[in-house]
Amino acid sequence: MKKAFSGKTTPTDKTDWARVRAMTDADIQFDEDSPKTTPADWEGAAIKKNGIVIGRVRGPGKKPARVQTTIRFEADVLAGLRATGKGWQTRVNDAMREWLKTHPVA
Repeated sequence: MKKAFSGKTTPTDKTDWARVRAMTDADIQFDEDSPKTTPADWEGAAIKKNGIVIGRVRGPGKKPARVQTTIRFEADVLAGLRATGKGWQTRVNDAMREWLKTHPVA
C-alpha cells in the first residue's frame, strides 16, 4: 500500500519550493519554442490512454449527451442484449427511440 504524501520533500529534492510558490507569471521565463496555449488550442481535445480515446472534453455549459438511470430487465433479456456485444446500450436506446415514434407520449 502506498504511503500518503506528507508534503515533506525528500533529501534528494533540491528545489526551493517556497521560491517557486512565490513566483508570479512575470517572474517566469517562457520558452519561445513552447508558447502559452489558448482555449482555442484545446478545442476538440480528447483524453487518450495508449493512443485510445477514453473520453472527451465537453465545452462549458454543454449538457451531457445522456442521462444515467436504472432500468430492470429479466435476466435472460439482459443476457441476450449483452450477448450482442459492445454498444448494446446504444442499440437499446435506439430501439426505444423507434418505439416512441409509434407510441406518442400523451
